[in-house]
Amino acid sequence: MQAPINIALVGNPNSGKSSLFNALTGLNQKVGNFPGVTVDKKTGTAQIVPGVTANIIDLPGTYSLYPKSADEYVTYDVLINQNSSDTPRLVIIVADASNLKRNLLFCSQIIDLKIPVIIGLTMMDIARKKGVEIDLDGLERELGVPVVAINPRKNKGVTEIKKVIDLAIRSQYRTPPRDFINNSALAKEVIEEVKKAAPACKSDYGALHIAVNVDELSFINSGEKRAIKNALQTYQFNKTKIQAEEIMQRYARIKHIMKATVVENDPLQKQLRSEKIDDLLLHRFWGYAILLVVMFLLFQSIFWLASYPMDWIEGSFGALSGWLSSTLPDNKVTDFFINGILAGISGFAVFIPQIMILFGLITILEDTGYMARISFLTDRLMRQVGLNGKSVMPLISGVACAVPAIMATRTIENKKERLITIMVTPLMSCSARLPIYTMMIALVIPDKRVFGILGLQGLIMMGLYLLGFFMAIFIAAVMKLFVRIKEKSYFIMELPVYRSPRWANVGTTMVEKAKIFVRDAGKVIVVISVILWFLASYGPASRMQPVHQKYEQLLSKVAPDSKEASILNKEFQSARLSNSYAGVLGHAIEPAIRPLGFDWKIGIALITSFAAREVFVGTMATLYSVGEDPENNNATLREKLSSATWPDGAPVYTLASGLSLMLFYAFAMQCMSTMAIVKRETKSWKYPVIQLVYMTALAYVCSFIIFNIFK
Repeated sequence: MQAPINIALVGNPNSGKSSLFNALTGLNQKVGNFPGVTVDKKTGTAQIVPGVTANIIDLPGTYSLYPKSADEYVTYDVLINQNSSDTPRLVIIVADASNLKRNLLFCSQIIDLKIPVIIGLTMMDIARKKGVEIDLDGLERELGVPVVAINPRKNKGVTEIKKVIDLAIRSQYRTPPRDFINNSALAKEVIEEVKKAAPACKSDYGALHIAVNVDELSFINSGEKRAIKNALQTYQFNKTKIQAEEIMQRYARIKHIMKATVVENDPLQKQLRSEKIDDLLLHRFWGYAILLVVMFLLFQSIFWLASYPMDWIEGSFGALSGWLSSTLPDNKVTDFFINGILAGISGFAVFIPQIMILFGLITILEDTGYMARISFLTDRLMRQVGLNGKSVMPLISGVACAVPAIMATRTIENKKERLITIMVTPLMSCSARLPIYTMMIALVIPDKRVFGILGLQGLIMMGLYLLGFFMAIFIAAVMKLFVRIKEKSYFIMELPVYRSPRWANVGTTMVEKAKIFVRDAGKVIVVISVILWFLASYGPASRMQPVHQKYEQLLSKVAPDSKEASILNKEFQSARLSNSYAGVLGHAIEPAIRPLGFDWKIGIALITSFAAREVFVGTMATLYSVGEDPENNNATLREKLSSATWPDGAPVYTLASGLSLMLFYAFAMQCMSTMAIVKRETKSWKYPVIQLVYMTALAYVCSFIIFNIFK
């Protein structure tokens, strides 16, 4: 078998490129319905025909070969740099048939690089609905490269494109002998000098791009750059004028091709369904009103739909713990299994339904095309605080997880806007905060209706997410004054047409996100639960021995099954926990968090949450299991928390302390993964340290204020 060949997938954003990547490689990659979701190279292996395999490189979407953002430079570098390990032997251009004129600009540029090209036409069904009929054979003749109609969402045309790939590999298809336009005539002398200075350049158009971007290209050495710059100066090369002339010539040729190969209905006779819907959803007033309703329904549905499976899971773990406590022998191994491992598993398993529902609903919003409309609705607000509509996409993605959201800021061309977006994105309430929100809302917020129809719990949940968004906006406005980078920005974005959700994709996303939550968060929670079990079960001998001696004497004086013995056993468990290693650590930090309404157990959970926010629930499950009477192991975590009291008998979890805790988690950083990705994206530890400091201070101050207002 021959070595795998490199095949690059390129195309405009939102053209179906990532869908084709999935269809060819079988990898399970998220496909969004708005530009900018692919922010890095992704690779996978595909068998083209027996004996021939290929490394498929999924490159970030871009509208032309003139990159403006960090992710577009990834695509540009792979296509222009002929000496890279990722240099493709073949390029598959994924083009949207319903927007063929715009897509052909990028196609024509890649054809002129003299790399073997195949064009995969997607969204033919949408083109037909718009009254567009395309002569594929005629288009193939005009362009001089193979054209294949595909629908990767439904796995149609994939076999055909593999056959064409095989023919192209065996040189049955060659690059067109003539350029799409006369590139040489644009700057003949400069192109000749560039080809002399950089012999690896294969085409006139590639030489033109080297001349335009010579300072940014890492594969051009210093000697070559010097020679090229001398040529640019000698011939007074004006790159702006050259680019404008090139684009005009390309569109003139594309107009001719469209006239020869495409039949369209009279534009005045068609008004697309998407445009009619946009009249309402992007309305200056109703658009925002509908957005609020959609958000409320999303967060209320988390309670409506998840309540039954959550109650069943929670009750099942409680019953299992109670049954194991009464069946297994009373020893340390049993205690470790029930209060360490089982309590840790129950701490995250109960929230799996909510995680699945949240991501399922977000996927529906992406698939239908509504997520892109949110960017347009909020662009005006973004500009007031030094950002633009492109910042909304990372912020919305932050509702799922801050790590990929921060990576998605690469689509923002403006350096100042990108940095500010990175700094405020962790304020968006991610899915890791969801278990804490839902547990505390169920604990301290009554399940009642506002105005007879709106659920109070859903309103509080939506309020927490909106609070994170508006706090991010406020902090961005403040940072705008301190980040001294002056650079103009423009917000141009294509709105995808509305589509019905791909229900198979929604289901797959829900299952995959549940797997990721169980695999990544689950194992961290269980490991920390086991460590906490040890810290909560053992303590310094100087503190634990007096406790044991005291209660052994007291218990020896009462009947084993009496009410007094039950009370003493409960006091004994509580005293053991308070004097354990976990108790000593918790009591040491309690004075600092007591003004927020937090006890020492919450303090332990705050510390463990730095590994991952969702660890909070597992920590509480372990601490309250270890400190609980063994006979009460069948109680659910919510029941244990609701009965928790201070030494004076006052409840720990009140409306004031519950709101304080939710606010603290809404604003505190508490995520090592996010700090690591911020360092990677900014190439400095300065910015994650600033995030940690300002977010912790913000969380503490806001929690202090809200607790003192409501207590």
